[in-house]
Amino acid sequence: MNDDHNAAAPPDRRLQRASDDDGLWVALRRLTPARIGLRRTGASLATKPLLDLQLAHARARDAVHEPLDEPRLIAELAELGLPVLSVASASKDRQQYLRRPDVGRRLASTAETTFSQHAKGSGYDVALVVADGLSARAIQMHARPVLAHVVPALRTEGWDIAPLVVVRQGRVAVGDAIANALRAKCVAILIGERPGLSAPDSMGAYLTWQPSSQTTDADRNCISNIRPEGVGYADAAFKLAYLMREMRSRRLSGVQLKDDSDRLLVERK
Repeated sequence: MNDDHNAAAPPDRRLQRASDDDGLWVALRRLTPARIGLRRTGASLATKPLLDLQLAHARARDAVHEPLDEPRLIAELAELGLPVLSVASASKDRQQYLRRPDVGRRLASTAETTFSQHAKGSGYDVALVVADGLSARAIQMHARPVLAHVVPALRTEGWDIAPLVVVRQGRVAVGDAIANALRAKCVAILIGERPGLSAPDSMGAYLTWQPSSQTTDADRNCISNIRPEGVGYADAAFKLAYLMREMRSRRLSGVQLKDDSDRLLVERK
């Protein structure tokens, strides 16, 4: 029998092997928040990584159910100098929102009155929408800092921006209905992404040119993982503004529109 086999090796040899193996993962763990090379005790995870995993899972579940502090968010967005409208999707509560994604894609009937007071015949260049999605925490933390970069950039370029819209219990496609109601040529919706075990507060941005009831996900451009540990605020805003310019210039979005902003970001830095 091979005396290097773990089962046959003396206890001190097995301990040395475990220490050496763990050392191989140290450098890799510095490069990713993913859980790789976790310590084990027999056939199970060691106590510390197991507790860390359970805590991350609890935080992800909490993020899904955590309510949006809408008054606070509206107050923060109002500082950007645009009117802020508050509407809800057709979901009657959080449970229906989670079980029926289709309902979260539609606006509540009361939203029509809200938008009719702000729509204008000539329309707007863009509608900027903020929805709690699957992580209200992400929106609470990241929406205002990103828009604080985007709104001034668009104003400098002469964009006619519709009132900002906050949506409770909203899915990505609810932005299509909002753009149509406000007569906006394109829409950018910031939304809380599905929480993961390494990021319960990740925000996504979805951009669509001339959305309609026939719009599919293939017609959208997406910027994912917006947060300080992922795509930072300034970089996310740069990508958003770049894509909106390209959408307006080329009159399209989605799979037909390639996002070349990463190259420009590197050149800028």
